[in-house]
Amino acid sequence: MDVRISPSRVRGSARAPPSKSYTHRAILAAGYGGGALVKNPLFSADTKATARAVEAYGGSTERVDDDLEVVGFEGAPETPGNVVDCANSGTTMRLTAAAGALLEDLAVLTGDASLRSRPQGPLLDALGDLGARAESTRRNGQAPLVVGDGIDSDAVSIRGDVSSQYITGLLMAGAVTEGGLEIDLTTDLKSAPYVDITLEVLADFGIDAEVIGGDDSEVRASGAEGFRVPGGQSYEPTDGEYHVPGDFSSMSYLLAAGALAADGELLVEGAYPSAQGDSAIVSILERMGADIEWDRANGAISVAESELEGIEVGVADTPDLLPTIAVLGAAAEGATRITDCEHVRLKETDRVAAMATELTKMGVDVEEYEDELVVHGGGLEGATVEGYEDHRIVMSLAVAALVADGETTIEGAEHVDVSFPEFFEVLYDLGADVEK
Repeated sequence: MDVRISPSRVRGSARAPPSKSYTHRAILAAGYGGGALVKNPLFSADTKATARAVEAYGGSTERVDDDLEVVGFEGAPETPGNVVDCANSGTTMRLTAAAGALLEDLAVLTGDASLRSRPQGPLLDALGDLGARAESTRRNGQAPLVVGDGIDSDAVSIRGDVSSQYITGLLMAGAVTEGGLEIDLTTDLKSAPYVDITLEVLADFGIDAEVIGGDDSEVRASGAEGFRVPGGQSYEPTDGEYHVPGDFSSMSYLLAAGALAADGELLVEGAYPSAQGDSAIVSILERMGADIEWDRANGAISVAESELEGIEVGVADTPDLLPTIAVLGAAAEGATRITDCEHVRLKETDRVAAMATELTKMGVDVEEYEDELVVHGGGLEGATVEGYEDHRIVMSLAVAALVADGETTIEGAEHVDVSFPEFFEVLYDLGADVEK
């Protein structure tokens, strides 16, 4: 699907969708236990893949109005009767590959072409060191994956600078093993706030886990040397329910749209504080000079059109914000330098290269380095741009189109379904000139 967007002003209020990161973890946590009612989850292509994986391992899921009723497999996944299709969801594959390693038999996990090109080697090595069978069918560290034969060790070492999702998968599985699991990190941990999300969800489901080391009072996993989770635990949320918070990654596009094109004030609701690292978008906008105010008690952020200035910002812990920051930089005065972004090349697509290429098409001067992206402000021009089958590339380019000189066409725009299925409808309701 192609979407055409003309220069527009936005106004009014919008509610952020539920968090994709929390939804994935909540569905799987309910699957590991006897079950739970997951309240207000994100229903998207990615989270549906995690629900299917829970079903493949012997659980069941049923949508009940805006909630998801999950019946779990009680810490003992069954052998899937078919291949587990993770579609385009790297989170699903990494979290449920660790679950599959608990099987006495074997599971095969695969996904679309994009997912089959993403690295899974460190997780496979870790599961193998724990006594499981964990292989890439092509022997290249990429899906399709074969996992199973059980875990019979309680300690493992793994890199922390490729994907925090490896750590999440191991922690969630380790809680239901007999001996628990101690994870030693052999490198610095990237995307530490995402591990904090995992620790928060585990605690809400009654699971004890601890950080070994750590040097940050706000982000528990920051600077961690490792993690420890006792075994023999049961996933049981209070009152059998878990409530999913709003998604700051998705919120970033709405807030950026307000800072660039608000007619008066744009209000984003559902913005309650949580462990999400991507709430850093508020402080990033403040540093760039945006007129923005966060009412944390009521979960509302107001933002007005502002004259922005380029800044330097690292995304070691907030990789999903890179596309949004790049677009803000394109519309700001001066240069915006995005650092610590080499791991952002390992997402659904190489997001560093993708944003460099597409912003260049829109007339922006961009410098691309292995671990940096430098965006020189000075205006955007309408163009035909590619979405790379990546929801975050599509949504960030849509924000850029609001203030570009002329019409912008985004190819492959349907991939917003991964995390924010109603994105273009929300943008239209805010006043944007959007045509599918």
